[in-house]
Formats: sequence, C-alpha cells, structure tokens
Amino acid sequence: MSVPPQAAALRSPLAAVFLLHIALEMPIALQGLFSPMSLPFIQLNNTSIVLLKLYASLALGISLTSLLAYSLPDFLPAKRALAIGLCVYHSAVSTVLFQAPRFIPHSFGALAEANNVTPEVVWGTAHGIIGLGMILWWQSTVGLTQQLAALQRRT
Repeated sequence: MSVPPQAAALRSPLAAVFLLHIALEMPIALQGLFSPMSLPFIQLNNTSIVLLKLYASLALGISLTSLLAYSLPDFLPAKRALAIGLCVYHSAVSTVLFQAPRFIPHSFGALAEANNVTPEVVWGTAHGIIGLGMILWWQSTVGLTQQLAALQRRT
C-alpha cells in the first residue's frame, strides 16, 4: 500500500500503535473465529465459545479498522475517534485481565508465579501498554491538529 508523501508527512511515527493493536488482537481474533476450542482457556462450554466467537469477530473488525486508519493523516477526526475508542477498550481489557481469576493453564515458571507474573497479567500489561500508546499518540498529534484547524478557519 503506497502512501502519498504529503499524507505520510502528516502521520506521526507513534501511529505505529495502531499496528501494535493489530499484532495483539489478530491472533486471538483468527483463532477465536476458526478454532476456539484450541485456545488455552479453562472450562470452555457452548456459551463461552459463542461469546468468544463474538469477541473474536469484534477484534477482527476493529483490527481491520485500525489497519485502514493507520495510513490516514493524524488530524482526521475519524482516526482520532478510533484512537480514543481503542484507548478505552485497551484500558478496560487490561483492568479485566488484571482482576481475572486464572483461566489460562500455563505458567512462566515458579519464579514468575511467585512474583504474580501469570499469562493473564502479561496479557493485561500488553493491553495497558497499547492503551497508553494511544494516549501518547493522541497527545503528540494535538499540536498538528490544532494548527490545521486554525489554518482551515483562516481560509
């Protein structure tokens, strides 16, 4: 996908956080849609599989939206609205995963377990980092957005 030079100039390097969102969500989206029983979750029943497939469908849709938004200039309202939505999403998911009981039957070893480093906590931390990345992207592009809005008002 080729990006016009003027559009690329209006995209912050921090916009890569949209691609990080895709990297975090796409594996569970694809596996959740096509092979949910192979996910390493405890006590999957029919209801939880349906909910997992619904979540995977949402994750796939939001990932595709993020891919499309990544190439857009940072000042566009739709991209900025998506970033706020993703920030809220990742913050909420991070909180849920931090508070969740163990549901992934894997361990990083005795030392990690002793320090409460579980797959759920690591996954929650990854979501928290993406949420923080969305905030950093937002704040780093506020100046450009304000400048372009002022320029538009003058014309």
